[in-house]
Amino acid sequence: MTRPSGKAGVSQAWALCHGAGMERTFGTAPDTAEIEALARAALARIPGEFRAHLGDVVLRVEDFADEETLAALGIDDPFALTGLYEGVPLGDKFGAASGTMPDRIRLFRAAILDEWIARGDESLEHLVAHVLIHEVGHHFGLSDADIDALEAGA
Repeated sequence: MTRPSGKAGVSQAWALCHGAGMERTFGTAPDTAEIEALARAALARIPGEFRAHLGDVVLRVEDFADEETLAALGIDDPFALTGLYEGVPLGDKFGAASGTMPDRIRLFRAAILDEWIARGDESLEHLVAHVLIHEVGHHFGLSDADIDALEAGA
């Protein structure tokens, strides 16, 4: 691509970017608070009978999983982990020891954005909801295979 030169060139470039045909604007990448807002909006769309069992689950959005978490999961590339459920699945809570940390869902912003860019075939809102729902599935005791089967049937 060649660059327009001079004052007329700047005007032409501005017109190309802001004139007819330019339907989207691009700002800065969403920060953790904006990804959390997308996740909370997705949580609000979960049917009430399921959402009622998520009241004590903590939702956190971080840029990346920490080194300790990655090592515990055997993951070398921090971009490979978009989300994580940490806690005791609902079906196992009856026999769980008291005094445990609250259940939490962690979403990893940079990894989600990286996947979104690499895929290029869905909205960021949809991808955040997908990752969140996957982790919610683990809260309900579903395996990755169960979650994949449910998604394939949907």
